[in-house]
Amino acid sequence: MKKVVLGILISAFFGCEETPETPKKTHNWSQEQSVKMNKELAIEEDIDIRLYLGQHTEYKPQLTGSGLRFIPILPGKGSLAQPGQDARVQYKVSLLDGTVVYQTASDELDIFRVDKSNIESGIQEGIKKMRLGEKAKLIIPSHLAHGLIGDLDKIPPLTPLIVDIELIELE
Repeated sequence: MKKVVLGILISAFFGCEETPETPKKTHNWSQEQSVKMNKELAIEEDIDIRLYLGQHTEYKPQLTGSGLRFIPILPGKGSLAQPGQDARVQYKVSLLDGTVVYQTASDELDIFRVDKSNIESGIQEGIKKMRLGEKAKLIIPSHLAHGLIGDLDKIPPLTPLIVDIELIELE
């Protein structure tokens, strides 16, 4: 009987021994790796945009420092849209493959405040290059549109957009 009790005690003693913790894996993701990845993604996206423009040689885009491509379609009149003004626009947002994801109804206008609203920065930049009555096509890289996550609805992550926009009114 003593042997059984002794065996149980020894088993309990060694069974309660702590097992060494497995070291947690850490990811050593550096800022340099992030920069490199972002540059590679930007290069791939730029290639897609250039292929699109290669299929549409009628467009003569003006490339801005941010990467926005602005294509005037119909000139406008008056002064340029200014920060703080309310812009009334009609627009159509498409993917590079032509899929329309959003657009205003033909009898409606969308209103937003220039530089003061949550409209994509690519549209904000483009509208400030426009005059009243002007129509333009904006080719917006994803970092000026919906970025890494898309819009969680119709626009996939890392997707450049084509925005056909007309500036109807400025207040």
